[in-house]
Amino acid sequence: MRYYSINHQSPVVDFKTATINGQAPDKGLYFPEFIPHLPESFFKEIENTSNEEIAYQVIKPYVGDCIPSEVLYQIVDDTINFPIPLVSLNDRISSLEMYHGNTLAFKDVGARFMSRCLGYFVNGSPKKVTVLVATSGDTGGAVADGFYGVEGIDVVILYPSGKVSAVQEKQLTTLGKNIHALEVKGTFDDCQQLVKTAFADKTITTELFLTSANSINVARWLPQQFFYFLAYKQWVDKSTSPVISVPSGNFGNICSGLLAMKSGLPVQHFIAACNANDVVPKYMSTFNYSPQKAVATISNAMDVGDPSNFVRILELFEKEAPALSAVFSSVSFDDEETRSVMKRVYNDYGYILDPHGAIGFIALENYLNQHPGQKGFFAETAHPIKFFDVVEPVIGTQIDLPQSIDGIMQKEKRATIINSSYTDLSAYLMQLAL
Repeated sequence: MRYYSINHQSPVVDFKTATINGQAPDKGLYFPEFIPHLPESFFKEIENTSNEEIAYQVIKPYVGDCIPSEVLYQIVDDTINFPIPLVSLNDRISSLEMYHGNTLAFKDVGARFMSRCLGYFVNGSPKKVTVLVATSGDTGGAVADGFYGVEGIDVVILYPSGKVSAVQEKQLTTLGKNIHALEVKGTFDDCQQLVKTAFADKTITTELFLTSANSINVARWLPQQFFYFLAYKQWVDKSTSPVISVPSGNFGNICSGLLAMKSGLPVQHFIAACNANDVVPKYMSTFNYSPQKAVATISNAMDVGDPSNFVRILELFEKEAPALSAVFSSVSFDDEETRSVMKRVYNDYGYILDPHGAIGFIALENYLNQHPGQKGFFAETAHPIKFFDVVEPVIGTQIDLPQSIDGIMQKEKRATIINSSYTDLSAYLMQLAL
C-alpha cells in the first residue's frame, strides 16, 4: 500500500514512511492510494473468526510489507487484548463499549497500534524520535500509556489548561520518564495549531525527528476500523445492517468507520454526533465548510472547531457531497440535552453514559424514531468515571472506581505551563533536543 498527501504536493510513500512522518511535507494528511475490499466470505465467517484474525486481515493490506506478518499479528494481538462488547439497551439500540483498555478510552486502540509500529520502525535508529501530540482529553492519556517506556521515543503532549477532566489530566501528567506534558493556556485548537507550526518549523525539524500521534497519523487512524468489524461480529441480526452513531470531535473515529464501510462492512447509515461545536452539522446543511473557534462543553474531547480528519471523509467520497449525504449525517446537542439524556438512560436502563456517549445515544435515538424498522448502535467512547464530576451529579449516584484508575488521583501532576504562542513551545522543544 502506498499513501499520497491530500494536498498532492508531496511524494507517495509506504506505510512506514507515512507513520514516521505523521504528516506529509506539504502539510497534507496521508491517504491510501486505494481502499482494500474484503471478500464476502470474510463477513460470512466473521462470527467464527477470532478477534485477532479479523483485525489482522483488516490492517494487513494497509501495512503491506513494511512489517513482517508474524510481527504485525503480535502487534494486533497486543492492540486489542481487552473486551470490546456490544451491549443491548433495548430492542433497537445497543452500546459499543470502546473503553475497556488501560486508559478507559477508545483511543487506546490507535495509540497501542501506533506505538508498537513506531517502536518496530525506530528500533536501532541512531536518532531519538519525538512524538508531538495535541489532546482535547483522551488522546493524551492513551498516547502516554501506549508509548510509556518505549526505547528511542520521547512524547510531548499539549493539552488546554482547565479544559480536560481531572482523570484525563492525571493520566497524561503523572507518568514522567519519556512522557512530557505541556499545559497550554488556550483551547485544543490552539494546541493543534502549535503542533502544526512545529512540524513546519525547519529549525525544530532539523534538531528533532518529529512525528505526530494524533489521528492525523495513519497508524492511529487506520486501526480504529477494528471497532466496527468487531461490533459487526456481535451484531445479531445480520439480515439488517446497523445504523451507527459516533460522538465526533476531530472525526478520526467516524472516518475509520466510513473507511470500513468502503471496504465492505455492512452499514445502513453513519451519524456524526456533535456537541455545540457544530462545524460539520452546518456543513451537511450548507455544503460550506467554515471552521470556528472551539466552544468549551462537558463533552470536552469533542471540543474541536476545525476537525482535521473531515478532509479524509471528503476524500473518501471524492468530495462529492451528495454521495456523502446518502450514508452520512451530522447533528449537534448542547450540554443541557446531554445531561438530560444521561439522567434518562440511567433511570430507564440503569446504564451510565459518559457525556460523549450520551450525545451518541440521543443522535441515534432521534434517527431511529424517524426511520421505523431500523436498528443500530452508538459508540460509548470513554468510561463515565473519566467524567465523574459531570456524571455523578446528574445521575445522583457514585460511579464504581475501575482498578486502572485506583490510585491515579493521588499521584503528583507534572506539567509545564506554556502560553499559546509558538515561542514557548519552540523553546521547550529546543531544550529537549539538547
